[in-house]
Amino acid sequence: MRDRQILEKICKEVDFSGVVLMKNNQEHVLQFTRGYANRADELKNSLQTKFGIASGCKLFTAIAICQLVEKGQLTFNTKLQDCLHTDFPHFAEDITIHHLLTHTSGISDYFDETVMDDFEDLWKETAMYNMRNLKDFLPLFHHHKMMFQPGDRFHYNNAGFIVLGLIIEQLTGVTFTEYVEANIFAPCGMEDSGYFSLDQLPKNTAIGYIDHEDGSWKSNSYSIPIKGGADGGAYITAEDMTKCWNGLLQHKLLSEKYTLKLLTPYVSNEDGDYYGYGIWIEKRNDVVYKYHVMGYDPGVCFHSAFYPSFGMTVVIPSNKSYGAYDITEVIEENYLS
Repeated sequence: MRDRQILEKICKEVDFSGVVLMKNNQEHVLQFTRGYANRADELKNSLQTKFGIASGCKLFTAIAICQLVEKGQLTFNTKLQDCLHTDFPHFAEDITIHHLLTHTSGISDYFDETVMDDFEDLWKETAMYNMRNLKDFLPLFHHHKMMFQPGDRFHYNNAGFIVLGLIIEQLTGVTFTEYVEANIFAPCGMEDSGYFSLDQLPKNTAIGYIDHEDGSWKSNSYSIPIKGGADGGAYITAEDMTKCWNGLLQHKLLSEKYTLKLLTPYVSNEDGDYYGYGIWIEKRNDVVYKYHVMGYDPGVCFHSAFYPSFGMTVVIPSNKSYGAYDITEVIEENYLS
């Protein structure tokens, strides 16, 4: 089959480890698995394997906030100082929920991807095994100077989504992860997904691997926070991620009105890529080509998208630091153009 041959070729070239899943109207158009979920025991990746998705789950945080807005518990114009009981620097009183959702808040980030190359370096001075709750991240940024005044520009910001998670916890009285699992994963039937602690990973969970140029490798156990939260770190199966897209687009999670608000392109970065609420949006000829999310951590890379003109969903999780982007490009060039 030609489709399979093209996919196998690129997966071999980038030494891909993970799952590739394409679905159209709930039918599997293309599926492929490669590599090991556990290298030491040679346990292969499968469609049932759970993968970390890093920042790919900022979408879940945005959906949760939109749910609370829809319930009337806050608005997109609600100011940070009115919905979170903690102190922030000067100018922070002007930050709104909209600013946080669109990376335009100007709040100082605990990991600024424009100036820091390696997420792993962050944990040399801060013990990653202590980062179990959202509040544990606050000392890393909340007294730091603002980068710019709210609304001035787009600057991708992990700390802003930590703040959104803290707002969710304060408004709901439950932990962020409990809220997402009950109000997003459960309604979508995402039974194999969750926010798992690295020291208590469930069955069929891929270990993240960091490869070195000399051929050696190590796991990412000490390279990422021990438990994910509002800015990233959930685990999903590829099948479950398609259920999330279906739940969102079929209005199981939000009404049509608030789904459209989430999917609206509010701002763009220097490369001309648009951003909605927790989601990237690519246009071609002024028409939306895809809604997509992505995530990168040491030992993790993830791309997933919905292509409205094709009715196609693509999910590519990997337990290595690279590969998903290359495969996405090949899929779009050969099947979705």
